[in-house]
Amino acid sequence: MPPKIRELKADLRRAGFIRFTTGGKGSHETWIHSAYPDLIVVVAGHDGDDSQHYLIRDVRYAVALASERSKEERS
Repeated sequence: MPPKIRELKADLRRAGFIRFTTGGKGSHETWIHSAYPDLIVVVAGHDGDDSQHYLIRDVRYAVALASERSKEERS
């Protein structure tokens, strides 16, 4: 069973992403990383919806990239 949209949003928050308040239509939300403004993820769907495979892939990629960048900066 795929994760719910709310779980993906929680993963983004833990990785340092914040919800960009302007933009997004309907159930679409734009998430950006505070330290890396070029990392942008658009999450489509309501909190209780099952997430789509492409959205899971995009969120995991963005979280991994943010984690990798922060490790590089600490080194």
